[in-house]
Amino acid sequence: MKHKLDKIREQSSEELIRRITEVNESLFRLKFKKALGDIDTVKTIRRERKELARLKTILRGRMLGIER
Repeated sequence: MKHKLDKIREQSSEELIRRITEVNESLFRLKFKKALGDIDTVKTIRRERKELARLKTILRGRMLGIER
């Protein structure tokens, strides 16, 4: 987990914004799959939502001057 956060923190703000967009699109597609009855997507949705929260938290910290 710590390694993953370090990798995210090393990215620039523009890269974080691009990754947030990618995760949002991925979640959109996964929600459709779930609606169609694909049971395996629940775990992936949970993982993507957590990643999205991590990305947004780090980006918000940078905006407030808390993160480097």
